[in-house]
Amino acid sequence: MTRGREHGVDAVTGKIAGKRSQRAALLHDLLKLTNRLMAPFSTHLAHRYRISLNEFRLLMTIGDLGRTASHEVAEITGVNVMSVSRAVATLQRHGRVAVVRDEGNRRRKWLTLTDEGRRLYELMRPQSDKVADYLFDGLSPTELDGMTDIVERLIGRLEATDAGGRSAFLEATKIED
Repeated sequence: MTRGREHGVDAVTGKIAGKRSQRAALLHDLLKLTNRLMAPFSTHLAHRYRISLNEFRLLMTIGDLGRTASHEVAEITGVNVMSVSRAVATLQRHGRVAVVRDEGNRRRKWLTLTDEGRRLYELMRPQSDKVADYLFDGLSPTELDGMTDIVERLIGRLEATDAGGRSAFLEATKIED
């Protein structure tokens, strides 16, 4: 296999040659990984079932939990509350999710799958399992445990708040004026 470079890009790995720190390169690799993980969704599910990525994520989360609230789905998935709200409205409009106000807490709305939502969940769940199996089959149990630990630590860091309750991540990465 020949390793060539075109326009500062390694022809074998597709990585930008030498311009980024190891951390920045790893960040971009994680973004690439995320994009590659979306391919089966967009190829096999999005068009066939007329569902967006956020709607899919919510449908799968509600299906796994049975009943939950929008703010809980936002916390579990990492999708912002406004996007969750839009996805819930679309899922409800398509008859996939039922929204019921909690009588004990008028601000809370319970989300559950309708019969159509449950049918779709059951159709899509095996696809999610196939993606996970394909991705992680090459890892040993020890490597998988190590990766799980690293991902949990990174998520914890991204979800941390400062003394004022603001996102420590957003505060640390904001653009200086």
